[in-house]
Amino acid sequence: MLCGALLRVPLGHLYQALDGRRIVLMGILLSAVTPLSLPLMPATPNFSTLLVLGMFLGVGGASFAVALPMAGSAYPPRVQGLVLGLAAAGNIGAVLDGILFPPLARYYGWQTAMIAVLPFLALAALTIRFWGRDYAPKSGSVARALAGFLGSLVFLVVLVTAAYAGLLGVSGHPTVLLLPVLGLTFVLMVLPRDHRRVLREGDTWAFSLVYAVTFGGFVGMSAYTSLLLIALYHVPKVEAGLFMAALAFTGATVRPLGGYLADRVGGPRALRYGLSGIAIVDLVFALLSPLKSEGLPALFVLYVCFGLGNGATFQIVPLRWSERRGLMTGLIGAAGGIGGFYLPVVLGIAKQATSSYHGGFALFAGLAVAAATLVHNRARRWMAATETACVRPALQEVAMGGDWALRASCRASHTARGKGGSPCGI
Repeated sequence: MLCGALLRVPLGHLYQALDGRRIVLMGILLSAVTPLSLPLMPATPNFSTLLVLGMFLGVGGASFAVALPMAGSAYPPRVQGLVLGLAAAGNIGAVLDGILFPPLARYYGWQTAMIAVLPFLALAALTIRFWGRDYAPKSGSVARALAGFLGSLVFLVVLVTAAYAGLLGVSGHPTVLLLPVLGLTFVLMVLPRDHRRVLREGDTWAFSLVYAVTFGGFVGMSAYTSLLLIALYHVPKVEAGLFMAALAFTGATVRPLGGYLADRVGGPRALRYGLSGIAIVDLVFALLSPLKSEGLPALFVLYVCFGLGNGATFQIVPLRWSERRGLMTGLIGAAGGIGGFYLPVVLGIAKQATSSYHGGFALFAGLAVAAATLVHNRARRWMAATETACVRPALQEVAMGGDWALRASCRASHTARGKGGSPCGI
């Protein structure tokens, strides 16, 4: 998970300079290292070997920084939310993996389960090779960006190996909390100086917090909800796992709806809906001890809000940073992954310290409220940025003699503003 989050930054940088299809094919090849290597090992690998091989699997998660801007490059601004929501809903594959591969490993062996991954990777590679298109303009040094990505991968492998061997000087929870800090520091250092300037923009940090709550909450709660169900409601382990899979499936499939809603009513408004719902559900668990008949529906609502927030976030990002959509998708996507890494750790620490889940949920609710407040305060600026992004293609059409496009775009923008909706409204 950590590798998949942090490598989004150098992959997003690489996307700015290199055709997305080549990056995706490279990512698929690196992801295949693990399922190709494990079945060939003469004995069961030790834990440190699994950690290293797991880092290569993380490259697949990092491809988020390429898949989204690549998909969005082929469609106009007015449907970015829906398109990117559909592309991001690909994380439903992780849910299906959790359902399909454990039984396969149980009945046919883990080696067979690993080999079964390869046809899916091959199918993805063929699809990208023959049907994938990347229309985004490219700039910058490919060699430097590629070196930054490969250097980041090597650094993360060394970092995780050193942490497992106890070479960082700390142990236990401090080690886990320190890993993202060290890893993020390195991947930011390898970015060119002009790319690091986005870290001075308040919007960068605002979107990072928003996605750390929406996607980080989705990932973090997915790692923790089964334990919560077992501890609070004494749900059998198998049933808890199945219910967790249903929640994750719901959150993933709702992402396109969140993007579509953002296209229609505006990304900031859709984000406020999602973040408000997350805050309310977290407060319910922070202040009360809901019964099973109340807690299970509340968790379902929580995951619906995760999906809405995830879809709405990336309706705004490519319009706010149209020239740096790969880089910003990587940075903000990394924030979401890091949030998902920290959340179960923080909830676990809170449970150990207080013998209760209330403190962890109260902290998460506070973060959701802070994110919603930032969205509210910056909504007008973000709407102006999306309006500019929507009108720009029409201006290009005017330059080629198609003044009808400008009138249509301006009419759509005027109508959307009058309804309080998105200037990209269809």
